[in-house]
Amino acid sequence: MERLALMTEIPTKSDLLAACRSGDREAMHELYVENQRRVFSIALNFFDGNRDKAEDVTQQVFVKLLKNIGFGGRSEFSTWLYRLTVNQCIDETRKTRRLISFGDWFTPAESVVRMSLNEGIDSHQLSNEVRAVIASLKPKYRMPILLRYLEELSYEQIASVLEISIGTVSSRINRGHKMLASKLGHLRGQI
Repeated sequence: MERLALMTEIPTKSDLLAACRSGDREAMHELYVENQRRVFSIALNFFDGNRDKAEDVTQQVFVKLLKNIGFGGRSEFSTWLYRLTVNQCIDETRKTRRLISFGDWFTPAESVVRMSLNEGIDSHQLSNEVRAVIASLKPKYRMPILLRYLEELSYEQIASVLEISIGTVSSRINRGHKMLASKLGHLRGQI
C-alpha cells in the first residue's frame, strides 16, 4: 500500500519550479540536469560548434533562470526556456559584434570548401560545411531552422519561442531553405 502512495507523488514540472523558487538546491540541480542538453545544443549550433560560447551561454541561461525563476505558466516551460536561450544567444552575438567586425564573424559563402566527388566527402566534412553555411545565415533565419530541425519544434512552438506569427515562421524557414539551397547547391545528390 505504501508503494502505491509513493508512486502517485511524482513531482510535476510546477512542483519542481516551486521547489526551485523556495531555494531547494536538489530541485535546482534536477532542473539543470533535465534541461542542460537542450540549452547547450541550441547554443552550440547557433555558434557554429563553438563549445566555449555554447558553454558560456548555457551557464548564463541557468544563472538567470535560477536567480529569478519568472516562469509564469502562460506557455510550456520548455517554450519559455527556449526563448530564454534564444535571447541569450542573441545577446552574446551583440556583445561579440562590438568586439569584432562582421567580416570576422560571418563565414562568407566563397569560403565554403568545394570538394569534388572524386575526393569523396566524408560525413564529418560534409556536416562541418553544412554547419558553416547555417551559421552564415542571419539569426532571424538561423533560429527557426535550428529550432525546427535540431529541436524538432512545431511551427506553433517556434512562433511562441520567437514571439512571431506562424506565417512569419513559415516564411523565415522557407527563405532559410532557399538560402541554404543556393549556398549548398554543389552538394546536391551527396546529402
